[in-house]
Amino acid sequence: MPSVEIRKFVTQVEEIRHEGGPPAGQPAVRGAIAAVIANPYAGRYVEDIAGFMDDLKPLGLDMARRLIEALGGDAARIEGYGKGAIVGSAGELEHGALWHVPGGYAMRELLGGAKAIVPSAKKVGGLGTHIDIPITHKDASYVRSHFDAIEIGINDAPRANEIVLVLAMTSGPRVHARVGGLAASEIKGEDGLR
Repeated sequence: MPSVEIRKFVTQVEEIRHEGGPPAGQPAVRGAIAAVIANPYAGRYVEDIAGFMDDLKPLGLDMARRLIEALGGDAARIEGYGKGAIVGSAGELEHGALWHVPGGYAMRELLGGAKAIVPSAKKVGGLGTHIDIPITHKDASYVRSHFDAIEIGINDAPRANEIVLVLAMTSGPRVHARVGGLAASEIKGEDGLR
């Protein structure tokens, strides 16, 4: 399979103290990391692309490690996650789907075997395209307090022959979460849903 050619990494971190209400006792921390890589399938249709997922696995692990470090270095503190991809205009949406396994399983592994499906978004776009990465609780998708999204974009990516691969993590719920539903403290951990 093709080698993974990385042009650059971009990391963003937010510390949210309040959203207009009282300051949180512990600020919410959330972040995303993006890798801009060459799309080995740009400009042509290739039937068998699934093998490239194996080539992306080391990148997924490296990005997950980098993001955990950027968020303070304590994987046990991470409660939410998501992933996504922006494919340059010479590629196709399916090229972004190559990130599902390497991105998702990397985070699940480094976060202690997280059980919930890693939510995902993907799109095709040009330079400066932004994407909203959906976030859910890492162990139970029905934990409403952790439903969130992180927007990320890079001014000079993706070029037509590139893919922007993204991982996102949060330290907990929205800073003023108060709309009910399953609480994180009530997670049973049986199926990744509840």
